[in-house]
Amino acid sequence: MSNKTILIADDEPDIRLMVSRMLSKDYFVLEAADGDEAVNVARVQKPDLILMDIMMPGKDGYSACHSVKSDPATKSIPVVMVTGIGHQLNVKLSAEVGADGYITKPF
Repeated sequence: MSNKTILIADDEPDIRLMVSRMLSKDYFVLEAADGDEAVNVARVQKPDLILMDIMMPGKDGYSACHSVKSDPATKSIPVVMVTGIGHQLNVKLSAEVGADGYITKPF
């Protein structure tokens, strides 16, 4: 197993479980169920990568990504936005809030 850590931020427990199972063989995986939790986990744990769902209750993925990228302690963490909606506007908004990449579900 790698010593790299990936944070999965998604409000759907089944998605978190599926992605965690796919990655946990090679990476240490952290989970967050919403945007606020994702920002807090990122600040404390400093993961090597964040996979951030866009549509989450409370603080959505765009706001959470912006918070991560605005914080000097976490701004260097790559954030890849993950969504079931592959619309160009989502890609543009993701880039505007500082996302480093974009993946459309299902993977």
